[in-house]
Parts: sequence; C-alpha cells; structure tokens
Amino acid sequence: MRTNQTPRTGGSILVEALLTQGVDAAFCVPGESYLAVLDALYEERERIRLIVCRQEGGAANMAEAYGKLTNRPGVCFVTRGPGATNASTGVHTAFQDSTPMVLFIGQVARGMRHREGFQEVDFAAMFAPLAKWSAEISDAARIPEYVHRAFQVAMAGRPGPVVLSLPEDVLSDLVEEAPEPGIKAQAIPAAAREDQLERLEAMIAGAARPLLMVGGGGWTGEAGRQLMAYAERRGLPVAVSLRCQDYVDNDHPNYVGHFSVGAEPSLARRLQEADLLVALGPRLGEMTTAGYTLVKPPRIGKPFAHIHADPDELGRVYQADLAIAASPAVVAGQLAARGNDAPHARGEWLSEARADYERTLLPGPLPGAVNFSEVMVALREALPADTIVCSGAGNYTGWVHRHWRFHDYRTQLAPTSGAMGYSVPAAIAAKVVHPGRTVLSVSGDGCFQMHGQEIGTAVQYGLKVLFVVVNNGIYGTIRMHQEREFPGRVIATEIKNPDFVALARAYGLHAERVEASADFTASLERALAAPGSALIEVVTDPEAITARTTLSKLRQASLERQLQSA
Repeated sequence: MRTNQTPRTGGSILVEALLTQGVDAAFCVPGESYLAVLDALYEERERIRLIVCRQEGGAANMAEAYGKLTNRPGVCFVTRGPGATNASTGVHTAFQDSTPMVLFIGQVARGMRHREGFQEVDFAAMFAPLAKWSAEISDAARIPEYVHRAFQVAMAGRPGPVVLSLPEDVLSDLVEEAPEPGIKAQAIPAAAREDQLERLEAMIAGAARPLLMVGGGGWTGEAGRQLMAYAERRGLPVAVSLRCQDYVDNDHPNYVGHFSVGAEPSLARRLQEADLLVALGPRLGEMTTAGYTLVKPPRIGKPFAHIHADPDELGRVYQADLAIAASPAVVAGQLAARGNDAPHARGEWLSEARADYERTLLPGPLPGAVNFSEVMVALREALPADTIVCSGAGNYTGWVHRHWRFHDYRTQLAPTSGAMGYSVPAAIAAKVVHPGRTVLSVSGDGCFQMHGQEIGTAVQYGLKVLFVVVNNGIYGTIRMHQEREFPGRVIATEIKNPDFVALARAYGLHAERVEASADFTASLERALAAPGSALIEVVTDPEAITARTTLSKLRQASLERQLQSA
C-alpha cells in the first residue's frame, strides 16, 4: 500500500498506471492538451521510452506494430482534433489486424465541452466503430480503473484497439488521496471443449483432401510450432490468411502458401478442391477470400470448421458445421497434445500442394532493367532468417509475399487493413522492440510518401533500419484496376516523385539508387555496412505491375472483353 499521500496530478497517476501495465515504450506527437502527461513521463523517462514522431499517423502505426510484436497493447499519445483524426488510420489497422493497442487523446477541458471548443471532437463517438471500446475519463481518481480496463479489453478475446480521451483539466487536477495503481491486466484466452476437439479431429480424419488455414490475432511462436507438429502427424496442408505468413515456418513441408490479395491460382484451386476447410483464427475476410468468391457465404459448399476467439464473429458471415469460440493459439496447443498416434498420410494431396508453393519462389522474367523478384531473392539470401520484414500496401507487396520465406512468428509486419504508409513506422517500432535484430522496410513510392518522413525518427533515436523504396512512378494497385475496368483511360494514378536518395541523405541516411538488378547486391552490401539507417531506391518499370502479368497484358485482355461484350 502507498503511504505517501502527497497530492498528485492526473497525468502522474496515468503514468503510474502505465508502469503497472508493464509499458516500457510509448509513441507520440506532443500536444498542449496532454502536457501534464508529458511532464509525468519526464519523471519516468528511464522506465518508459517516449518516441516522438513526425505525424500522428506514424505514431499510431508504431504503436500498432509494437502491439503485434509483444502481444501487449502498444501505447500512443496524440492531441485533440487533427492529432486524433491523423491517428485514426492506425486505430483502424489495429482493429482489422486484431492488434492490442491503446490510444490516448488529449481533450479540451471539461468546462469547454459541447461548445465546439478549439479542436473539440466527441472522441468516444468518433472511434466507436473503429475500436473495441472508446471512452472519456472525467475523474482523475478513476484513471487507474480506466487504464486497467483499457488494457484488459485490448487483449481480451479477439485483440484490438481501445481509445481513451483525456480532458486537459483532468490531467492537471490534483488528487489528494491518489488511488492505488491496480494490477497488471492479462489476456484470458479461451480453450475448446473436449467434445469440440473430438468432433474436429473426426472431421479431419474423415477428409481425403483437407486444408487448414491459419490467421487472426492472439498467436504465439510456440502455438505455430505446435500446430505444424500436429499438421505433420495428420498429413495436413497448412496455408495462411492475408499477411500472416510468419505464423508458421514456411520451410516446413506442410506449409503450402498464402491467401494474399491475388492468391496463387494453384492455391486457390486447392481450396476449391478441398473436401474440408478448417479456419483456425482467420475471419475469412474480403481480401483473403478474393471478395468472398474463393469461400462463398453463407455455406461454403463443403464441410467447414471455424475456430475464432470472438463468438460474435462465428456465424456472422459464414455458417460453419463446427464453430468453436476459443483462442486459436490455445486450440493449436490442445490439438498438438492429443496423443501420438500414427501419421495420417495424404500422399499426393499434400506433396503436390507443397510443390506448387515452392515453384512460386522462383523468379520469373519481368520487363525492365530491374526484376524485383531477383531483388527480393537477393535480400532473402543476404539477411538473417530472423529479419523483421515490414511492408505497407500496394502491388509491390506481392513480391515480398511471394519471395520471402518467413520462419519465426512476428517477423512479418504488414497491415491486413491495406493501409498505405505502414512500413516505415512499423520498422521503427520493430527496432525499438528488438534493437539487436535486422529490420527491413519495403515500401512503394506512393506508400513511402505517406509516412516516409518518419525516417527522421529512426535517425533521431539511432535506429539502424534498411529502407527499400520501389519506385515505378505510379499508384500501382489503382492503375492495375484502372486498366482492368477502363483500359487506356489513365488518370490520377501517375506520381511525380522526389529524388528519394537526396531526400534520405538530407535526413542523414546512407542512400543509393539501383537501376539494374545486377547492381543491387553491391548496393545492399554498402547499405548494410553503413553505421546507421540506409535507403535503397529501386527503380522498376511500371509495366511490371505484378509478378505474373504486365500492364499491357491487362489492358489488352480488358479491351478484348469489351469487344466480345459489345
């Protein structure tokens, strides 16, 4: 029990509550609406590392990435109005990616509320559809209660973001008898019942062509290893949902691929031919299912078992033959612990699926002097196996997904929300959490310019990150869709880019431009030898729109379809 009853500010009480929750880092853009918190953080600067960012969207993305890496809520502080709206993208990413996160927003003083004070917004209402819980603290004495609940909710069931707004005067209020900081919140994962496990095993044993798809939130490295041991015993091919490639070792013979945006046709065919689908964790969202065409709701046309941490998700889109409301990580451990019976060999079904995946790793021909497939292979071969690979959104990510082989949990940071600008701030958070690991950030030219200024944050804190910027001068994903739907009618998809090398050097990075595949390896060696962060700009031909096709082929196919339908 605390014996010192010296009056304390709400800001000080808040920081003590964060320490109780085990917070060791927070990300922010400073604002006058939460100065009392900043002052309290000054007192605890040895225990909580405060990373000041260039824009609130970058800070929120860093907090989201921290949550992914640690399975504890990443913490972000922003000011009211534009600070909060800038941060909303990171909150949305945390929601769709099932990532624990807590966003604290400085708010106008209580006496100014409901008058449209300076930068006033009703943040509880604004973030209600974007967060698991959003609230405003109106009493400084209740701050520990709200913080504990925020961390508990962020980790409970399907993890996600929580938003708390902090009126300026609540943070500066003096509390005569400061409350106890409470206890550390803990995730409480649910397990499957024995009868559910028995039925799931019976469904798997009775299938000739089963497919297990892994994804969602709340996983661990140990759970991934347990799952693959079980899959090996049962002869199960294992695929992953969108941007969850690091959940299991891609070198394991039972791993068969990734349901990314534009999944490999061979993998999509496997899903259609399967006589059982077990979804262990994923929601089976729009991107993973190619617009709900690979797996059509509400009944998918084959036996289907769905395991998800949120009972409200089960039956919301898909009607499963077996629905289990439980942590997928816990269920993976439960399955692995069920006996050591003889393996269930499924012969060609598994071996052919694995062979299809391995063929996708080989670089194919692409137009232009730089083949980005060859660049990704060179990176894969040169960097350590535990490198944390960060990407954002755009067609360039297809090469990352295709050619990198992930081995350990949370070596991939990529937004399933499809938010551009994620890669650079995520890489900075990764280096904060794992200073001894190699961190690679891959961005398209459009994606980089969303939060590329955060390379200054990397320099400020002495963080060594390798940034690769893929420059093709277009918003590639939108241009691809544009050519498919309106061939030849190009508008709003071309970008006039800066000199990325000069920009990076202005921030203090080592930087080079690569315009031919043969030059990349030497450039990479110099970048890795640099004392601090480095940036390599890789210039690619816009014709090379994906690893499988070109813009000209897309345009021609679309024109032919239009002629046939005329």
